[in-house]
Amino acid sequence: MAALALGVAGAVWWVTRPGPVLIQGEVAAPRVDVSARVSGRVAEVTADLGLRVEAGMRLVTLSNPQLVTAYAVAASGLEVARASEAAAGATRPELIRVREADVALAQADLLLAQEQIARDTELLQQGQRPQAVLDQSIRNVETATRRVEAAQAQLDLARAGASPEERALAAAQVAQAEATLAQRQADLDELVVNAPMAGEISARLIEPGENIGPGTPLFTIVDLNSAWFTFNLREDLLAGLKVGDRLRVRVPALNVEVEAEITLINVQGQCASWRATRATGDFDLRSFELRARPTAPLPGLRPGMSALITLGN
Repeated sequence: MAALALGVAGAVWWVTRPGPVLIQGEVAAPRVDVSARVSGRVAEVTADLGLRVEAGMRLVTLSNPQLVTAYAVAASGLEVARASEAAAGATRPELIRVREADVALAQADLLLAQEQIARDTELLQQGQRPQAVLDQSIRNVETATRRVEAAQAQLDLARAGASPEERALAAAQVAQAEATLAQRQADLDELVVNAPMAGEISARLIEPGENIGPGTPLFTIVDLNSAWFTFNLREDLLAGLKVGDRLRVRVPALNVEVEAEITLINVQGQCASWRATRATGDFDLRSFELRARPTAPLPGLRPGMSALITLGN
């Protein structure tokens, strides 16, 4: 009798035991929406749907006459700034010669005034000159001396050129003009849009002749070499699963089963939770995203393909 009861219990367990659960996911891959940083008209499109591209490959060329003109203006501004800096750092030879001539003339006047003092002093001693004449000659020497000093200062200023402050201002203006020109060159460089990564073009959103603005999507590139599988699982199905575990994943589109390594288990938002349908005896279950990456390259694997895993017995 006991054996019969045990047999019945075993049969009931066998019939009611939890069976394996088939989970359907899909293939995903990194994707980049390529856009331009500047506005312009599409002059040439060198890429199309389905094309395999390498990082740095030219995709589209834009035209923008305003940017070309702005670059020319910036280049002219840099030339003017450099010319101003050169003028601040040098003095014309002609001006220096004029200042040297002024110093020589002032020195000659001083020498003449000094000689006049000597004559007036001698004549005063002989009683042939009044004291007032000698006093005037002394004042003339003092005036001539000041004129020599002033002429020499003008010569020194001419030889030195601009002041340190003026030189610093000229250098700052050159640096500002160089930065402006570099910005204009960067804008011109952006007229050629290159692929930011290797992959396959999955979307083309432009045609030649279109006007586009900054940030307008031009292409979408998908990196097929970095594809992964993604599944949404209730938390009660995660038992025994952890990052680093291996799974067997079936891809119906390729009719193959491959090994994949779990790389991510991440909780999803409240909107993805499974809600209890009974007021008592049940509870809400959160949903988690599980990602797994193929352990070996799988030719033909593309985003959007279905992926199947079996969990449980």
